[in-house]
Amino acid sequence: MELTLLGTGAPAGLPRPDCPCAACASALGPHARTATSLLVDGELLLDLMPGVAFAAARAGHALGGVRQVLLSHPHDGPAIEVPAGLPQPGRVPDGRELALLTGHRVRAVALDAPGTGYAVTGPDGQRLLYLPPGGAPAGLEEPAESYAMVLLDVLGRPDALARLRAVGSVGPTTDVVAVHLDHDVPPGAELRRRLAAAGARAVPDGTTLVVGAYENVPDVPEVPRRTLVLGGARSGKSVEAERRLESFPQVLYVATGGSRGGDTEWAARVSAHQERRPGSWRTVETCDLVPLLKDDGPPLLVDCLSLWLTDAMDAVGAWDDAEWADGGERALRERVRELTDAVRATRRTVVAVSNEVGSGIVPATASGRRYRDELGRLNAAFAQECEQVLLVVAGQAVVLRG
Repeated sequence: MELTLLGTGAPAGLPRPDCPCAACASALGPHARTATSLLVDGELLLDLMPGVAFAAARAGHALGGVRQVLLSHPHDGPAIEVPAGLPQPGRVPDGRELALLTGHRVRAVALDAPGTGYAVTGPDGQRLLYLPPGGAPAGLEEPAESYAMVLLDVLGRPDALARLRAVGSVGPTTDVVAVHLDHDVPPGAELRRRLAAAGARAVPDGTTLVVGAYENVPDVPEVPRRTLVLGGARSGKSVEAERRLESFPQVLYVATGGSRGGDTEWAARVSAHQERRPGSWRTVETCDLVPLLKDDGPPLLVDCLSLWLTDAMDAVGAWDDAEWADGGERALRERVRELTDAVRATRRTVVAVSNEVGSGIVPATASGRRYRDELGRLNAAFAQECEQVLLVVAGQAVVLRG
């Protein structure tokens, strides 16, 4: 089954008309996208967009062979212009299946938002799933149908991808293609990085893909097993770490800071973090990271290593000069070694957060300088075991490794 993406953008396109934002200003040339519309084997058209006939011609296709046009999302704008020769567009009721004379079967997938998703099975037996902007499948249960290709609003509804992964509809060889791309993320390198973290990719308008030919896809994104996210205070490092796992189900969030009873400001910080997390994530408050890294299970998000170090230094008496000299330093080095050995050997997907320290500021106390030095050493040792290392500055992630 062959699929041509006549458009890959949000309903308003990219750049949006008359939008002055930075993302729209840079969405020029190959980064410009028209509204998403898919042509399947030259015979089935999913969604119409302005200038669809010209878009097809640019991609080397004619629309004369189209036998069925289906709409996925509600249309609340001007009447849809149907090019001459195309059948009138329709919509399949949720749960119903449409069999085409071309040998394609189209099943309507119920969503948790207005609109309709379409599961298309080609004459060759390959299956793809297409979801409209802002929509996620509703009522998924295991075992679920698996797909060779899934096209959805990855950035707008990462939880939709997580749901599909949870029931096995998206597996290791599923080609996940982002569509309905809007101006929320700047195009280019930042878009590729965000999508790669979700195991997805974007392609330019007019691209033709062969469904099921995943092994022949160039630059298939590999989700790093171990990632360290560094940053200063309020840099956005925790948001970045959470974003990297929001399209995966059943993430275990490891909070190393504890609850700090009686500290209302700390409680407000914790509450803000909790509200950002998907409801499917589970939280555990612990600094005992080694057993978690050794166990099999869902992805781990550790926030953060700097608080883990505070706990470890408390345990070995590192704040007292005498205790530090009398075995405390050696005990801390052993704890750090055990942690990094566990990171090296883990088979779980791990995203860890830590504070970047130093940058010329020298703490006024010996214990403050000791903590700064040890956190720098911990960050360096942990980073050495990670496939990807990011530094977040002013909400922007800079890739240091990977």
